[in-house]
Amino acid sequence: MPDDGRIVGGTRRPDDRENIALRPQYLSDIIGQDRVRENLKIIIEAAKARQEPADHILFYGPPGLGKTSLAHVVANEMGSNIRITAGPSIERAGDLAAILTHMKQNDILFIDEVHRLGRAVEEVLYPAMEDFALDIVIGKGPAAKNVRLKLPRFTVIGATTRLALLSGPLRDRFGARFRLDFYDPQAMEFIIRRAARMLKVEIDDDGTSEIARRARGTPRVALRLLRRVRDFSQVRADGVITVDVAMDALALMEIDQLGLDDVDRRILTAIIEKFSGGPVGLDTIAASISEDSSTIMDVYEPYLLQLGFLERTPRGRMATRHAYEHVGIPYETDQNNHQPTLF
Repeated sequence: MPDDGRIVGGTRRPDDRENIALRPQYLSDIIGQDRVRENLKIIIEAAKARQEPADHILFYGPPGLGKTSLAHVVANEMGSNIRITAGPSIERAGDLAAILTHMKQNDILFIDEVHRLGRAVEEVLYPAMEDFALDIVIGKGPAAKNVRLKLPRFTVIGATTRLALLSGPLRDRFGARFRLDFYDPQAMEFIIRRAARMLKVEIDDDGTSEIARRARGTPRVALRLLRRVRDFSQVRADGVITVDVAMDALALMEIDQLGLDDVDRRILTAIIEKFSGGPVGLDTIAASISEDSSTIMDVYEPYLLQLGFLERTPRGRMATRHAYEHVGIPYETDQNNHQPTLF
């Protein structure tokens, strides 16, 4: 997924390093994702009772929802060491083989962006996940020999934002697959209060609610906003985050009441004002606001769709009545019913 660099974007940024200390350590620390948490609890307790490694697990969903954090939670609950890598980092089959030969019994191998593994690398991973074996070829030509090395039993945890790009054979080798959904406001407020305590930031309930409302249901965004509002409160206020301080700080960052930033609003305004509310093609929208079409589709569009501000139709994107109301433009009943002009 493209790195959007936005403060309300779910993609990891270098300044998110402080979030590592704020991650939950155990299942009891997690709020939200109730279905995922309960299923993980059963998997972990059963594996510990059998004194076996947990089944291979795949987490998927939008960025910033805690896939990496859940991998660390599983490792802590199992009392296992976790080795972390990413799909783009494993360029050759030999790179993966080097990682696998250093795995120990009950270790956890966490592969972020697992959908970006190359085909040759996946072929090495299949027998490792299924048979706990590593097939290597020694020599070249007619004298080459295939040697199978036994591996200790371990767990692979994969994380991806693009499940559709994961190959079928690899996807099927994960015994447990969980989709992470956006968090509800109550869970977001809990996450912000917990982070504020750990950061030693004084924040009242109204300030917490204001940040939670604009965090787009994404913990990574919430923690990022909390840090920026903390900075604002220390410089422009008395160090206490109240609702007024939060509103002033977020207004300075051009983040509105629903968590939309300037680019989100430009997309909606372009569809409404330049193309009469749609339908309009994605490439045309991208050209009109000087953005890349894949960035709009992967980064900006999902949240606008979730809010009900956009509709995808066979003829293109259309702005809904809610989008008109949000940007303050009158909505006419028949303006989205026109037929496109053909040339």
